[in-house]
Amino acid sequence: MARRSKEMIDMEVFARQAAICHSFAHPKRLQLLDLLGRGEQSAAVLQKALGISKANFSQHLAILKAAGVVSARRNGRNVYCSLALPEVRQACHLIRGVLRSQIRKQHKLVQ
Repeated sequence: MARRSKEMIDMEVFARQAAICHSFAHPKRLQLLDLLGRGEQSAAVLQKALGISKANFSQHLAILKAAGVVSARRNGRNVYCSLALPEVRQACHLIRGVLRSQIRKQHKLVQ
């Protein structure tokens, strides 16, 4: 019974991991996560920093919120966004580090 329970938990973890990774699958969403890694910011400031329309920003935010990665709170007319999972900052930083290393190696091979 314990083995079956562990397998069920593992499958749930893999399903949630897939959902989170799917929510990361756009450069603007990754940029948004990077901005939020610096701390809570207003939606208006984030939208401007991303250089996208309000509607497009709302779509990206909704995807990240649905995955449970980002949270938003309203204060009067303003909406403030933050990372719901602080570990996301570390995970994104790690992946970018791996990619930078990979790119550097590729550039060395070309030269």
